[in-house]
Amino acid sequence: MMAAIFFAAVLLLSVESTRVSGRQASNLQRNALPQVFQVDDIPHSLNVSSCPGYTLSGLEETRTGLTAHLNLAGAVCNAFGKDVGDLTLEVTYDSETRLHVNIFDTANSHFTVPESVVSLPSVPQTIHKNDSDLVFNYEPSPFAFWVTRRSEPDAQPLFDTRKSSLPMTPIPPVIATDNSTALDGFPIVFEDQYLQLTSALPLDANVYGLGEVVASSGFRRDAGTNGGTGTIQTMWARDDADPIDRNIYGSHPIYMEHRFDSSTHTSQSHGVFLYSASGSDILLLTPPSSNVSLIEYRLLGGTLDFYFFSGPSPQKVVEQYGELVGLPTWQPAFGFGFHLCRWGYLNLNDTKDQVVKMREANIPLEVMWNDIDLYHAFRDFTSDPVSFPAAEMKTFIDELHANYQHYIPIVDAAVAHQVNATDIYDPYTRGAELDVFIKNPNGTEYIGQVWPGYTVFPDWFAKDTQQYWTEALRNWSQSGIDFSGVWLDMNEASSFCEGSCGTDANLSNTSPPFLLPGDPGMPITDYPEGYNSTISGPSGNITVNGTLTFGADGSTSSSLSKRGIGAGRQTGINLNVPPYTIHNGFGPLSVHTIATNATHAGDFVELDVHNMWGLMEEKATHLALLKIQPKKRPFLISRSTFPSTGKWSGHWLGDNFSKWQYMYFSIQGVLQFQLFQIPMVGADTCGFQGNTDEELCNRWMQLSAFVPFYRNHNQRGALSQEPYRWDSVANATRTAIAVRYALLPYWYTLFANSSLFGAPPVRALFFEFPDEPELFAVDRQYLIGRDVLVTPVLTPNVSTVDGIFPGRGLVTWRDWYTHDVVNASIGTNTTLPAPLGHINVHVRDGSAILLHSKPAYTIEETRQGPFSLLVSQAADGYAFGTAYVDDGETVPPTPNATLTFKARKGALSIDTHGSFKIAQKLDTITILGTEKPTRVSVDGKVVKSWQYLDTKQKLSIGDLSVDLNGAVSIAWN
Repeated sequence: MMAAIFFAAVLLLSVESTRVSGRQASNLQRNALPQVFQVDDIPHSLNVSSCPGYTLSGLEETRTGLTAHLNLAGAVCNAFGKDVGDLTLEVTYDSETRLHVNIFDTANSHFTVPESVVSLPSVPQTIHKNDSDLVFNYEPSPFAFWVTRRSEPDAQPLFDTRKSSLPMTPIPPVIATDNSTALDGFPIVFEDQYLQLTSALPLDANVYGLGEVVASSGFRRDAGTNGGTGTIQTMWARDDADPIDRNIYGSHPIYMEHRFDSSTHTSQSHGVFLYSASGSDILLLTPPSSNVSLIEYRLLGGTLDFYFFSGPSPQKVVEQYGELVGLPTWQPAFGFGFHLCRWGYLNLNDTKDQVVKMREANIPLEVMWNDIDLYHAFRDFTSDPVSFPAAEMKTFIDELHANYQHYIPIVDAAVAHQVNATDIYDPYTRGAELDVFIKNPNGTEYIGQVWPGYTVFPDWFAKDTQQYWTEALRNWSQSGIDFSGVWLDMNEASSFCEGSCGTDANLSNTSPPFLLPGDPGMPITDYPEGYNSTISGPSGNITVNGTLTFGADGSTSSSLSKRGIGAGRQTGINLNVPPYTIHNGFGPLSVHTIATNATHAGDFVELDVHNMWGLMEEKATHLALLKIQPKKRPFLISRSTFPSTGKWSGHWLGDNFSKWQYMYFSIQGVLQFQLFQIPMVGADTCGFQGNTDEELCNRWMQLSAFVPFYRNHNQRGALSQEPYRWDSVANATRTAIAVRYALLPYWYTLFANSSLFGAPPVRALFFEFPDEPELFAVDRQYLIGRDVLVTPVLTPNVSTVDGIFPGRGLVTWRDWYTHDVVNASIGTNTTLPAPLGHINVHVRDGSAILLHSKPAYTIEETRQGPFSLLVSQAADGYAFGTAYVDDGETVPPTPNATLTFKARKGALSIDTHGSFKIAQKLDTITILGTEKPTRVSVDGKVVKSWQYLDTKQKLSIGDLSVDLNGAVSIAWN
């Protein structure tokens, strides 16, 4: 569900009233809340060309690295703030693979992320200066540094701030339409309101990450070469409906670069992470005629706190980042099931009806969700007494649990303000009693405006907020909303007005300041490309009266287009309008969110902590659920994210559109969040905004069955898109979910490895095949783990799909469904049949995958059934795989078992280690790529129930009942 709907369709209907309310909000903030921060009247040049940089002195070697002073190398420039003259450099070799370079103001007055928010590893006890993969190099005057690999000291540095490595300046705007991309100079700038640092990159560098973003260039970011314009990635959490190439819900200033050496035909990856919560722009540009590309950081505050990860493989970079910010939380098994939601299930009967119809259609439904329709007067932690009576909700949820199903409600970020003295709303009155809400600079409550009207916002820095949040969730659960997980929305945080607009306002006005989708005057008429409802009617069917609806005068366009602790008292800072204007999609930083001068406990100000609000809510909610259900793993899905969110929550990709383009965009979104260590991620399947149609929903339900978080969700007033609505979609969904549920042991193992080691469950093709440049930009296909290749259809009105098969002919790929070997082109696309209802899935040779042999209606029923094993042997007979098994819900450490599968020609061994008792038996084994045997045995006993299919080199062994709690040996000859 989205708040920003009025910035899209509703804007056309209510733009004038929105503008008026915005002006009123601004006036209220200025008149009622005088600015208590005295801004120094210093002229700003708005140009860094005269900034002198810094000179290094006082260098001292430490046992883990070095420290030094950095002093201004000349006269102050005050480009966008007041220059800080005294800096400290600290270089720490954290490990063999991680280097920490921190440049901060010696007075420690600038904001840094508190340990209470993100807990990073402590100072290393082991000395790594001489064995680190990475080496810190520097020039003293003007100070610059570069990072190299110890093994390749003369190669182009991984990160290089030297002026001599960068293009000559000044450079006119690199992006002609944006004057801010003029590059006046590349000195290190460190001011109270502006920091800048620039590094050279290889020309046309392969850069991934820097999000959250829906990038027009795809998973590989646009560096401004080969027809690209470059990238401006803004870090400022924002509630907007999945705009292209603009900042949205989360902030992740980490990138991975993948370098290919054409002389050796090998590649290496490394990672660079700026540990900062500050609003910022990160630019990827290539100036005209330059022999290098560049990355430039422009921050509104904080420090220049960098971590470098040596890789050298893409997977290692992701794992090394996870070691720093925290590994992903353990997911409960039910989270991998199919989830269904809608903004527009107006009452309990509507909600129950979906559960009934899904079962009647025999489409597995694991989790039923409710959007804000659930609430009484849009208020958090309530259920409407008429449309969702608490007692009836309890009965409904109990019935779900009895059928091994689950229930998840929404929690919005803002808490309704009490309207008057007779208004009884405990979540507000209890919060006011405990003093847990964000304040204005003058100490009064900060009052924004969201769905319930005027609202307050929890201050996660206040000492009693965790207690308050836990109480609110526990009371809600005990009232009848017995949730299995929580959906955190609007937590950028979103507000419909600018500033503390509720101050001195009429709090009884609880109407949203715009029309809602589906209301009279606000119809949802938009359909996917190629479908015209005025010609074909509003059904969205793929045919009407036997005629295809695609292309019937429908558009086929695919474009939519310290300040730290105590910093709240720091003087000379313009909290409302910093002199450097980052590229926030809404313009001023306080639009549609909490104002930047709002204050938090501990004297924090919103300007500094804004990007962390969602993370802090996720952490508080996760800890609250552990208190409420201490034996169960919390399951959270959140919209706004920040580094370390994966320790607490998963993520959905926000308020997307029912467009073919956005189905494609969902792949890059999933891949981004693997890098960000938030692997439980997925899109609103079939699209959230606008109307889907039968063909789009058919293809999308198949695609989403092969990503971690699988939910169908759409907006109020739009065409219903539950998968049972069209027969073709129902059939495609049943087929895809059957494969998904069969693969659950594989998914579960990948996520166990993610929680244990940080390994990404979903991977771009080059993650596994790093030396094949033709794969570096591929994001229309992806791998699940190392062994399963997914090639979805992402365009309308086709019956084939093109896909590349990695390995350049050295890897054998077999069709998931038929087990046929693919006759793939080497290094280029192969055309595959893809009739409606079919998604291409292929399995890699050398793999051994444990499966559920009888996918059932729910995850629990599926897990109670027997296992099967699929072994796809390489040419030499080799195959390998593992499977992690536990109870699927207990918070680790918990009893578990790891199964290891090893195959060679004519033999397969299974070894199990761990304390978990596996009750289910292994009933079938399929071995691909083997010669026909004359004899098959299990643990030395001859097995008669086997078949061999020569055309597929496929040996099928059935009617087994193999105990998986000990060693097992299978032989055939």
